[in-house]
Amino acid sequence: MKIVLLDAAAGTTAGAAQGGGGSNVSFIVMMALIFVVMYFFMIRPQQRKQKEIKKFREGLEKGAKIVTVGGIYGTVCEIKDNYILVEVDNNVRLRFDRSSVLKDPADLPQK
Repeated sequence: MKIVLLDAAAGTTAGAAQGGGGSNVSFIVMMALIFVVMYFFMIRPQQRKQKEIKKFREGLEKGAKIVTVGGIYGTVCEIKDNYILVEVDNNVRLRFDRSSVLKDPADLPQK
């Protein structure tokens, strides 16, 4: 009786070893599928958002209303290569790095 059980267990082990090769292929396919899903739901929208922000920063003009990364609202007074001068109140002007401009306040949701 013990011999039969050992043979059955050996056959199960051999079958599992043969099926293991198919398991590797399905694992690779599953990982590729996960990467594709992550690309279309996470990476691609982030790249699109970065392009929109870059386009907005390049298209800034004097008098444009902006919001900085720190949440400061203001109006562009002067634009240079590396920085912009923003008027946040009457006779209050702050100099910001051009990369700190986030978006147009009109794009923000209104309450």
